[in-house]
Amino acid sequence: MSEPRKIVIVGAGLAGATAAGTLRERGYAGEILLLGTDTHRPYELPPLSKGLLLGTTEEPDWVHGEGFYEEKDITRRSGVTATRIELGARMVLDDAGGEHRFDRLVLATGSRPRTLPVPGGDLPGLLTLRTLDDALALRSAFKDARRVVIVGAGWIGTEAAAAAREHGAEVTVVDQVGSPLLAVLGEQVSAVFKDLHTEHGVNWRLGEGIAGFTGGPDGATGVRLKSGEELPADVVLVAVGAAPRVDLAHAAGLELSDDGGVCADAGLRTAAPDVYAIGDIAAHFHPRYGKRVRVEHWSNAKWQGEHVAGNLLGENEPYLKSPYFFSDQYDLGCEYRGLADPDTDELVVRGDLAARDFTAFWLRDGRVAAAMNVNQWDDGDTLKALVEGRASVTAAELKAADLKSLV
Repeated sequence: MSEPRKIVIVGAGLAGATAAGTLRERGYAGEILLLGTDTHRPYELPPLSKGLLLGTTEEPDWVHGEGFYEEKDITRRSGVTATRIELGARMVLDDAGGEHRFDRLVLATGSRPRTLPVPGGDLPGLLTLRTLDDALALRSAFKDARRVVIVGAGWIGTEAAAAAREHGAEVTVVDQVGSPLLAVLGEQVSAVFKDLHTEHGVNWRLGEGIAGFTGGPDGATGVRLKSGEELPADVVLVAVGAAPRVDLAHAAGLELSDDGGVCADAGLRTAAPDVYAIGDIAAHFHPRYGKRVRVEHWSNAKWQGEHVAGNLLGENEPYLKSPYFFSDQYDLGCEYRGLADPDTDELVVRGDLAARDFTAFWLRDGRVAAAMNVNQWDDGDTLKALVEGRASVTAAELKAADLKSLV
């Protein structure tokens, strides 16, 4: 494979910007175009729902320092949206009239917040959290709010609830599920987070559906539940997940996975010649799991951005890293590694759930599928090795043995 003369990267978030920077680090001297809709220079998303929302930091974590793209001769077009890919002509068109030919193309278009198709779902003032501007607007709203309603008890919803309580607002979280983070953690571990938020004054409306949002031309003023209950609010945050931005890829004829991602092989290549998919949109075949995996965590975007650079330059290496993410809520910090199915995997807890000082493991067929450390920070490398090595262990060993001896 000869070195490409021009690489176009559509999407200037963490994944795309990391790919561009890594290409230069690896000595690529050709033309790089980084095309993105955000007017800010590329930044990482985790601080948006943590330090930035709390007000403990004023800036996000920038992917690269100011002036980096100019110094590295990376052309960055901000505030521009790619509108069409012509695979045969090897060209990307944008809404500013630009036509960008490529030798290799990377799609890193990320995700958009999901909305709810209910009456009032398009009212002004319904907030979401995905971008830097979203986070700044939400933080400002939290500072002045007396009553906040958050629809969605996932990671964004629970982190935002913690931030709103820290700002002094009365907070109610609504979700159809019976416990926060249930799909990821299962009943026992999700109960830890439910109790944590309850202790900090969060009100729950779990197992409740949304009938609509109330308000008028001036904005949303509350949430109406299917039970008929009305929840008045100064701020309403809709945090019901994210949808991969695949319209561009789909219109170009690229295959989509069952969960709506762009299908890619183990090396992050799509079926179209010289076209790659990374980050939130990539549903790539993961050799460790023997199936397509699509992950929306910041670490996946960063690591796939680094990895794809090598394959763009002629390597043919599979992407093998296991999913990883972290969360901070009040005085609880946690890290999660792997990919568990809490409905079928065996949960093993080392430590004290009630004290929120433990490590949870999920075993599948006697092997470690995932691990999450909560307020324990000494075993990160060991947990990573257990998960990535799919260590064969027993529940008794995980509870009592020196973890390093199990690697």
